[in-house]
Amino acid sequence: MNLVAGIDSSTQSTKVVVCDADTGTVLREGRAPHPDGTVADPEDWRQALTTASDGLLDDVAAIGIAAQQHGMVALDEHGVPVRPALLWNDNRSAQAAIDLTEELGGPQACAEAIGSVLVASFTASKLRWLAEHEPDLADRVTDVLLPHDWLTWRLTGEFVTDRGDASGTGYWSPREGRYREDVLATAFGGRKPRTPRVLGPAEAAGHTPDGKLVSAGTGDNMGAALGLDVRPGDVVVSLGTSGTVFARAERPSADPSGQIAGFADATGGFLPLVCTLNAARVLTATAAMLGVGMAEFDELARRAEPGAGGLALLPYLDGERTPLLPDAAGTLTGLRRDNMTPENLARAAVEGMLCGLAAGVDALRAEDIEVGRVLLIGGAAQSRAVQVVAPLIFGVPVTVPAPAEYVARGAARQAAWALAGTPDPPEWQLPGATELDVTDPAAGARIRDQHTDAFTQVHRT
Repeated sequence: MNLVAGIDSSTQSTKVVVCDADTGTVLREGRAPHPDGTVADPEDWRQALTTASDGLLDDVAAIGIAAQQHGMVALDEHGVPVRPALLWNDNRSAQAAIDLTEELGGPQACAEAIGSVLVASFTASKLRWLAEHEPDLADRVTDVLLPHDWLTWRLTGEFVTDRGDASGTGYWSPREGRYREDVLATAFGGRKPRTPRVLGPAEAAGHTPDGKLVSAGTGDNMGAALGLDVRPGDVVVSLGTSGTVFARAERPSADPSGQIAGFADATGGFLPLVCTLNAARVLTATAAMLGVGMAEFDELARRAEPGAGGLALLPYLDGERTPLLPDAAGTLTGLRRDNMTPENLARAAVEGMLCGLAAGVDALRAEDIEVGRVLLIGGAAQSRAVQVVAPLIFGVPVTVPAPAEYVARGAARQAAWALAGTPDPPEWQLPGATELDVTDPAAGARIRDQHTDAFTQVHRT
């Protein structure tokens, strides 16, 4: 039996899973935390990987790495970072993204060039910030890597990446399948640092010093899609700190509104993705306001009727990216004496969070993406209240896979693919799932209408 390992180097921690290469069965797992913040010393990622994988990899034949997308690891000629890496969630590059988008010809031209409208998280935006604010450091940069690229380099000595993660840099075109050197030079004040070679989906990056094959690796969302074996008709809704909605597509997208990021995936296709800033923390913040734990919050929400007695929560507690309302705050509408109950407030939080993500599903539909079912993942997906409300809001059957490290699992599946050298990745079964059907589509439509009315009232008057 061949064993493969998958690594998920996320913002908060490193997770490692060791799987049977033929079946995907998880045999061993490890984890180690990362320091908190929006910047990082890349060596912390390597140390976390060493800790998380301690004793797990001795008999492993191949390794795959998936990591947080975007970010900027800028190296000098000696391979030393010129400054701590800027992570995707570091917003100092917000104005740089706006300026660079305009220099590229505006949102439409930007989306056509790189598949997405630039925001602060993209590497190109961070390079612009570095060029403007730390030009002496920018002059020392010879190579620019993403977090997963850096870890692959530390394991193999090779500067390589994959098309999925490259599509989040802001200077690699999914439509053209190549780096846009003109965009990179514009972003970095005329400088032209080296970029990693882009590997094919099943291509190996190299080998570790002890001979383990290392696959191309990818970004975390692409890894999750591979770990879930997303098929046509599947739309993934992830309820983590932020919320994401994504699906596999056969053609690239170029949304000038900026709502959809036109990424590539880890299989040779495309991964249109919508991101919201407010997801699981909407529930935890509401529970804290009510003075209850999450189990009691869940029960309160389940006791309320659909529509929360007329309450509608626009859950923009941290501003919002989709829709683009960076300075917005949360708004609760429809308050009356007879509906001001803890049950209705809890229910409004669940419905508001899911309505925000349902707008992302609608955006994919508008791009002719088939929506046959929703795969609901992330910590908040295990909430019974969320599972009750989700089929109403999304209006299609919902599958809740068993809790697992799907990003790491996807990285392991990629490693198994590279090890086998087959045209397609191995067939791995999901470890189990809860299937939820749509029981009252009319109620779901009423809830969506209620939230649309609230949004119009607050943000379009």
